[in-house]
Amino acid sequence: MPSEFALIDRYFKRPTRHTLLGVGDDGALIAPTSGCELVISTDMLVEGTHFLADTDPEALGWKCLAVNVSDMAAMGALPRWVTLGITVPPAPTFGWLDGFSRGFFACANEFGIDLIGGDTTRGPRAFCVTILGEAEPGKALRRSGARVGDGIWISGRPGCAALGLAHVQGRIELPEPRLADCLAALHRPQPRVALGLALRSLATAAIDVSDGLLADLGHILEQSAVAARLQIPDLPAAGLERDCLLAGGDDYELLFTAAVSGPRIAALAADLQLPLTRIGEIVAAAPGELVLVDADGKDITPARRGFDHFG
Repeated sequence: MPSEFALIDRYFKRPTRHTLLGVGDDGALIAPTSGCELVISTDMLVEGTHFLADTDPEALGWKCLAVNVSDMAAMGALPRWVTLGITVPPAPTFGWLDGFSRGFFACANEFGIDLIGGDTTRGPRAFCVTILGEAEPGKALRRSGARVGDGIWISGRPGCAALGLAHVQGRIELPEPRLADCLAALHRPQPRVALGLALRSLATAAIDVSDGLLADLGHILEQSAVAARLQIPDLPAAGLERDCLLAGGDDYELLFTAAVSGPRIAALAADLQLPLTRIGEIVAAAPGELVLVDADGKDITPARRGFDHFG
């Protein structure tokens, strides 16, 4: 098998667009846009926890980067640079690495991102991406800005990825074309970068839905010291099972609060050709409190709120 450095050269060294010095040295040299703030986030994907052993490598390469791009979207930042740390078995299948790198760079090219460094080592398959983006001073979205009276909105169709996983694991059986849609949501999430950039002037708080809609909304409520009331009939269920919708996670849709009127959000949805659904509002109650109400006005207690690595 090739050396570590031959592996890097073969699968992960590519020309860069906005980097002074990329892969191949002890460090990278980047030149951030003058006046911009840097936004930095790190995520790990571990076999058996975040993906199955037989996951298509090209889809995994896309998702490995896409979940980090989604963090930039949630901050209203423009993604620019990434580092990639990979752990692979002692005798990696070169066809597998070819597929993984092809998917990774497809996502990088889609969003104009440079791979500027990282590391490789032997071991159980795992990936660690650190992403850097840029935001105009004071314009980055945070989780701490929600205020009483704000509407709560969600993009896309949350729950689809969780349904796709349930099908793959044999817990349910999905018919076509629902199956294709849910598997696409699971394996090739679409980071909402354009939405995040547009929300810098509209949203008061934002987060991407990775662990589950309720769990991630809880982070906004805690950081903003507010409470929320969700209307179950308003959720974009489209026939999805309630647990997948509310707690399934792996959606990488944007959940945000906004004080602006519905028509402005509707105009944005039309411009982006992306569903944006109001699902509730921020209310005056104990900080962190989350109330779900059904069509009859009765409170609902969900079985769970989302995924917790140590829960």
